[in-house]
Amino acid sequence: MNIRYEDGRPVIAILTTRDKNRQFRGNHKNFRDIIRTGKELGYLAYVITVRELKLESPYVAGYVPGPGKSWISVQLPPPQVVYNRISTREEEAKPAVARKIAECLEHPGIRLYNPYFFNKWSLFEWLKGSHATSRHVPATRRLRSSRTLSSMLKTHSSLYLKPESGKAGKGIMRIKYHTEGDLPYRLQIQSGKKNVTYKAASMERLWSRIGKERGDSRYIVQQAIELATCKGRPFDLRVLLQKNGKGGWGVTGIGARLAGSRSITTHVPRGGSVEEPSSMLEAMFGPERSVSILKSVSSTALLIARQIERASGYMLGEMSMDLGVDERGGLWFFEANSRPMKFDEPDIRRLSLERIFQYSQHLSRQTAISPQRM
Repeated sequence: MNIRYEDGRPVIAILTTRDKNRQFRGNHKNFRDIIRTGKELGYLAYVITVRELKLESPYVAGYVPGPGKSWISVQLPPPQVVYNRISTREEEAKPAVARKIAECLEHPGIRLYNPYFFNKWSLFEWLKGSHATSRHVPATRRLRSSRTLSSMLKTHSSLYLKPESGKAGKGIMRIKYHTEGDLPYRLQIQSGKKNVTYKAASMERLWSRIGKERGDSRYIVQQAIELATCKGRPFDLRVLLQKNGKGGWGVTGIGARLAGSRSITTHVPRGGSVEEPSSMLEAMFGPERSVSILKSVSSTALLIARQIERASGYMLGEMSMDLGVDERGGLWFFEANSRPMKFDEPDIRRLSLERIFQYSQHLSRQTAISPQRM
């Protein structure tokens, strides 16, 4: 196979893990798009599994697209930049995977960025460590006992319970407390694209049901923010941030997600829909105010991204972020993801693919003489 790329351009490996049925894990279509974009820009990019990434070998076995939807394993030059797309926390936690990531981070000739998934509790702790970002963080505590709930319900009539290592809205619950009636506690549990409501007369009964739902998973409990609405349904904003060819953070794009009619979150797999942010904001705040809010979204997201990277201690190159807009136009941070899923908006998608290579070029220019911890 004739593999061509321009001199002076780094070789980029998309890192994932093996799969018995599909050769390797992850979003194969996304990987094809990345490799195709790299080819158009003069870069060699390929998929490699943790097992095949041999750091001291002159050649490695990488995957490139073949005919149709097939992938072909070929001998390729080793990478200078490793784009981490290990798909799950469970895979990341495996000893062999953890060892390989650690080896890449210490290797003087390789730049690996976004080494680990974010933990929700860590994110909020990091952001509370800066005065500039702490004001965008809802009241958040680790869910350790029913006393935590009782304490927070004294000041917030509605709370969200979120798994620390959750993804795409899975496992999220909402509590509402009504002072009147025999069943004051309402627990909304998301099930697919709908939610079911459990009513309880006491905190003891509520806590028992929460225990059944969360199992062994660690959870945080968080103040529920009354979000701005459109068509009577709440929406929030998804911001994609990536580093550019100069190594600085930039906003690649902003999307909006409108909650499904019977969902407690805006996540698309839970019934949410992709919307245009300016039209969502205009419906609530009018044209002039919506322009101002969107500018604030960009500056706030950049502020938060820089603080997350600083506090994490690792080199990051991209993240997606969920920001809520409350009924007064205030901005709230809900979540960040170090392995962003692809954005469906075509203009955001195109720029996001190009930025992977722009940032990789920047990384390759850095003198690789020290470990990659910041």
